[in-house]
Amino acid sequence: MKRTPMAQHAPNRTPTAWATLLRLLGIGLAVVTVSAVAVAGYVVVDLTQRAGADAVKLEAAPTVPPPSLGEFEGPFSMLLIGTDECGEVSKQVLGERCRREDGILNDINLLVHVSAAPRHVTVVSLPRDLMLKVPDCRREDGSTASGMRKAPINTVYSHAGLSCVAKTVSELSGMDIGFAAKLSFDGVMKITDAIGGVEVCIGPKGLHDKKYTGIDWPPGPRTIKGLEALQFIRVRHGIGNNSDLSRISNQQQYMSRLARTILSSETLTDIPKMLRLASTIVDNVQASDELADPVRLAQLALTMKGVRYDDFLFLQLPTLDDPDAPTRRVVENTGAAKPMWEAIRNGGSMQITGAASNGGSATVETPATPPPPTAPSPTPSSTPPDTTVLPSEITGIDLNQETCTGSH
Repeated sequence: MKRTPMAQHAPNRTPTAWATLLRLLGIGLAVVTVSAVAVAGYVVVDLTQRAGADAVKLEAAPTVPPPSLGEFEGPFSMLLIGTDECGEVSKQVLGERCRREDGILNDINLLVHVSAAPRHVTVVSLPRDLMLKVPDCRREDGSTASGMRKAPINTVYSHAGLSCVAKTVSELSGMDIGFAAKLSFDGVMKITDAIGGVEVCIGPKGLHDKKYTGIDWPPGPRTIKGLEALQFIRVRHGIGNNSDLSRISNQQQYMSRLARTILSSETLTDIPKMLRLASTIVDNVQASDELADPVRLAQLALTMKGVRYDDFLFLQLPTLDDPDAPTRRVVENTGAAKPMWEAIRNGGSMQITGAASNGGSATVETPATPPPPTAPSPTPSSTPPDTTVLPSEITGIDLNQETCTGSH
């Protein structure tokens, strides 16, 4: 039987090496992409679980939309407190200082407000010796802590927890606080280390406090990490008038330089460093429930990323001596504070007219190389109509300014 050959419309071709390579590259790219997504998903889930393990519900917090990949819409306020609580690391270096029975004190209290667009970021430092009214609060165990007509702000955490500090500051400022977080001694040291240290400036007389913090530092720039970071934000002897009000200037210098480091392109594009920082924050910060989410943290960071440095202010609450305890406590200077609170709530810009610090404890650093000429700073008479000129009783700096810690 004769077989009819099948018609061939095109010649049969064996796969070329180039086609095989392209297919392999495509498969490899798909595997890498899927693996990256899986790893990212694992990291997010892991961080979320760790952050939410001890999250605190804020009693008077406003309702906020779920976290998303993008800027937070509208304004928000966040409370950050630093406690004198010792951990494994600080116990080794502070020793006897950690053995105390009078409760955990919230020595550092910062109210951060980010306005709606155009964004303005304002960080208000509240002195630890501030006397103020404390409302009734619900503790984490469900019990009620009675309010107090007048109490030091740094005792509120031991009285009723993070939520009560947020509620107290909310009533003082007239602003709803949607997010809050607590940081201990160990947290300060570990977060500073995770970012690679923070460079601070020591004034021409140096910084000396051997008795209380062990500091004996020469003048000039100094990169602080670990224990030195904790020493720097807590030292008050040898600067200004040796009070907590003087210490705030060191805290603001540390925070402003830390903020610039984190917001720099070198940090934001360094993925390993950012993951290391996120992991350190999760492990060392107790957050409120709405803040205990890495997506939320990224969302809030994106919101602040594009803020101009001169719209990023660090202010100190203006105070007066407490008439009931003039040598140890202070109360809010309500007359000076009123325009500040109003400007923050209204989301407007502000102009600082006061000094960089309280009692001369910090001075604005003069760069070795002057910046290129710019338009002169506006005077009160030429200030834009939407800018609030703050009274001179309010001290502070913007993120453009670099300060050096002062000394006697």
